[in-house]
Amino acid sequence: MKCHTIMGILVDNRNASAPKVQEILTKHGCIIKARLGLHEVDEKQCYDEGLIILQLCGSDGEIEELQKELNSLERVKAKKFVLSFEEES
Repeated sequence: MKCHTIMGILVDNRNASAPKVQEILTKHGCIIKARLGLHEVDEKQCYDEGLIILQLCGSDGEIEELQKELNSLERVKAKKFVLSFEEES
């Protein structure tokens, strides 16, 4: 199985949204190969918006379901893209 699908997840209001996002990511954990979480922080504050980047290894249906569930949450946006040298069908 090729793992060329990357998903970016933008999360606003992290304190409120994070538990629901985490629940969905745990449910779909078997297709998540790598995960990176980023958010702005400085010495004065920790910002409430964050970005999660996933490398996914799953069927198109599994990946679409993950994206659909994440996008159903308020103030959460998920978008996937596939990197490949192969011709798309």
